[in-house]
Amino acid sequence: MKKIKVGVIGGGFIGPVHVESLRRLGYIEVVAIATTNAAGAEALAQKLCIPKGYGDYMELIADEQVEAVHICAPNYLHYSMAKAAILAHKHVVCDKPLAMTSAEGEELLALAEREGVVAAVSFNLRYYPLLHQVKAMIDAGELGEIYAVNGSYQQDWLQLPTDYSWRLEPEQAGEARAIGDIGSHWLDGAEFMTGLRIEKVCADFATFLPVRKKPKKAIQTFSVKMLTNDDYEDMEITTEDYASVLLRFGGGARGTLTVNQAAAGRKNRLYYEIYGSKAGICFDGEMPNQLWIGKRTGNNEIMIKDPSLAMPLAQEIMSYPGGHAEGFGDAFKQCFKQVYDYILGGQQGEKRFPTFEDGVREMKISEAIVKSARAMAWGEVE
Repeated sequence: MKKIKVGVIGGGFIGPVHVESLRRLGYIEVVAIATTNAAGAEALAQKLCIPKGYGDYMELIADEQVEAVHICAPNYLHYSMAKAAILAHKHVVCDKPLAMTSAEGEELLALAEREGVVAAVSFNLRYYPLLHQVKAMIDAGELGEIYAVNGSYQQDWLQLPTDYSWRLEPEQAGEARAIGDIGSHWLDGAEFMTGLRIEKVCADFATFLPVRKKPKKAIQTFSVKMLTNDDYEDMEITTEDYASVLLRFGGGARGTLTVNQAAAGRKNRLYYEIYGSKAGICFDGEMPNQLWIGKRTGNNEIMIKDPSLAMPLAQEIMSYPGGHAEGFGDAFKQCFKQVYDYILGGQQGEKRFPTFEDGVREMKISEAIVKSARAMAWGEVE
């Protein structure tokens, strides 16, 4: 099988995750990585056994070996990096959000279509195998008419005044912080599983920590920080720690979403409850290998991730037999597999991976949620 040569931009938390997940496919060769300076890039390239490290992402994009570019940099850079890669006729896999505004995202979508490159957004969390199982069950009518979609995405990594990240700064991350950072994954998954589109939203935001302690030197996301008081400066925070959102779906279904990045003890809890006229399901991302199935007229069930018991759509993204857990890293691998299988197949057939169109869609929902929270009123998703 032909190997595809890939370059990764970004050396923080998520860049190395992409590198590892790509290598697990077997037919991807990561040939270059770029960070913000040459010395750091070379050190990271050596650590990850990548042949080339660039201190300027444009050098990576210009590298003739690189056929596809993965963008794992801060949000405000996504638009310029994706645009440069597309114009260089490289395929692109961009971390969410696709850009800082939906207008920028639409420009990138049109550009990718014009240039004929594959353009994907790494909404990896829809690739937990049991979320594909839920989609297959809904498509088969096993839940019946969908009445309600409820859930949350909660973490505690920004609970303390000394917890800090560039994601707190709207200039780097965008106007929607908790909603844009993790709520976007939940919203993408809700529409992916149900096939329903969110039409209206009503949101309430809260910033629990209006002033935080920003380290005077750079730290990595989720890293353990051993700093003293003199190592910090006070920073005013204007983005949301918390959001509650009422949702109205096309067809009449209702929904609720709670997002909280200051939820003590919740490390990375993606949570769904979907109720229909025939049955309901419950999925907890901190226990991603089991699915609760609820019934009014029969026994409730706990389904364990097992390809021999799953529907074909879910079987396709399970690599291991029952009793062998698959989680966060596996979700990236399965997402990237669909992207690169499509490339190797000559870009023919259905695009089964999250595309730039999905990225624009998520941004429009997030923008509607931000607008709703500011107006304290219902708003429509464009």
